[in-house]
Amino acid sequence: MAAMKPRTGDGPMEVTKEARSYVMRIPLEGGGRLVVELNLEEATNLGSVLQAAVALVKK
Repeated sequence: MAAMKPRTGDGPMEVTKEARSYVMRIPLEGGGRLVVELNLEEATNLGSVLQAAVALVKK
């Protein structure tokens, strides 16, 4: 039987590589995590968009 972990939003944002995809876990306010599964193309596009957003913030 698998160990039960508490569902809290505490902890870092993380990405793990699985068989054919990447799984991103994002902590949420109020507890829990948003879990998103991405393929390589989607992960690459997300990275580009986030870099553009950071560049806008730095201006």
